[in-house]
Amino acid sequence: MIYKITIEYDGTTFLGWQKQQDGPSIEQSIEDAIFVFSQQRVDVFGAGRTDAGVHAIAQTAHFDLETKLDCFRIREALNAHLRDAGKDIAILEVVETAPDFHARFSATGRSYIYKIVNRRAPTVLMKNRAWWIPVPLDIEKMKEGAKHLLGHHDFTSFRASLCQALSPEKTLDTLDIQSPDTNHYSLITIHCSARSFLHHQVRNMVGTLKIARAGTLLPEDIKDNLEAKDRTKAGPTAPAHGLYLEKITY
Repeated sequence: MIYKITIEYDGTTFLGWQKQQDGPSIEQSIEDAIFVFSQQRVDVFGAGRTDAGVHAIAQTAHFDLETKLDCFRIREALNAHLRDAGKDIAILEVVETAPDFHARFSATGRSYIYKIVNRRAPTVLMKNRAWWIPVPLDIEKMKEGAKHLLGHHDFTSFRASLCQALSPEKTLDTLDIQSPDTNHYSLITIHCSARSFLHHQVRNMVGTLKIARAGTLLPEDIKDNLEAKDRTKAGPTAPAHGLYLEKITY
């Protein structure tokens, strides 16, 4: 039976989604938990390979068990074993799915959010959950700059050097910046959605938008960065701990 699972995790203590030789991964942790309750060694296939430190609100994965088991029991068993192992991973849902379902290749869209705490005082409650930027950001200029990135483009300027994608061309459907300010807490949330993303694309876009403010980079310069097709022309890579895989659509 093929089971699809929806997963929430705090990526702080993990080296990323994918199995690693030199440290813990989300993928390995879930596979180990499956083995403890089922005594079956299986491969877990995720929809997105998040990097070290990146979090997930609703990652999707699938695995195949030789025997049919109740979905509620699978979820409860996985969460119990993950909790006992001290892993910051929660299985939100388990459902049976079609034999030809694949968490990665069946996906039609992926959504990420990036969180920035923009205030002079350091953040305590959002430590390892958001990028703290103490200098004031110009949200309107960031929004103007973001418009140049929407649509279908060659995103070489926002692509990591180790990216394994066959093509740098992607279609960015959403790049929305929201800032519901409070008296003592300025949380900027950047929403991104596309069918798929290049390695570090979201973090590189956020790093570039961060400097799209007066005296550093003008919004119209982002269009030039994009058209240059040169990673050195765009801004820095934003820290991993502000990024969340929000949702996978099928």
